[in-house]
Amino acid sequence: MHCPFCGDKETKVIDSRLVGEGTQVRRRRVCQRDSCSERFTTFETAELLMPRVIKNNGVHQPFDEEKLRNGLLRALEKRPVDLEATVAVIDRIKRRLQTMGEREVGTQVIGELVMDELRELDHVAYVRFASVYRSFEDINEFRTEIDKLDNDGSA
Repeated sequence: MHCPFCGDKETKVIDSRLVGEGTQVRRRRVCQRDSCSERFTTFETAELLMPRVIKNNGVHQPFDEEKLRNGLLRALEKRPVDLEATVAVIDRIKRRLQTMGEREVGTQVIGELVMDELRELDHVAYVRFASVYRSFEDINEFRTEIDKLDNDGSA
């Protein structure tokens, strides 16, 4: 690691710690050059690629975190869920997609992951998302989904 202050290539790690729920390593470093001796911090994370998404019409496209965020925020609109919980949901979904080890996943897989997370986070948001995702046609489909929540003991 080059020193960001003097550019020297000789630096030494003086402390390492896990941060970010164990997903990052924080390293304190010091420049070995006598005339510099500056300290700085680096962060190391595993680089896992997101799979490509196969849409229902067969089109393959890169994973778009913004689409995921927008779908969640629409479902959670005016619900008592804080931003940190929403960010955590997005992170968990992304991590699950990355750890599947698949190069491509269908939108159905992503939709089911979102529904799993919303079922635990907020039942109203879950039913909202499910109604769009599963294209509910009438009130009976809403009732059926709500009854499933009641029967699961999670309502």
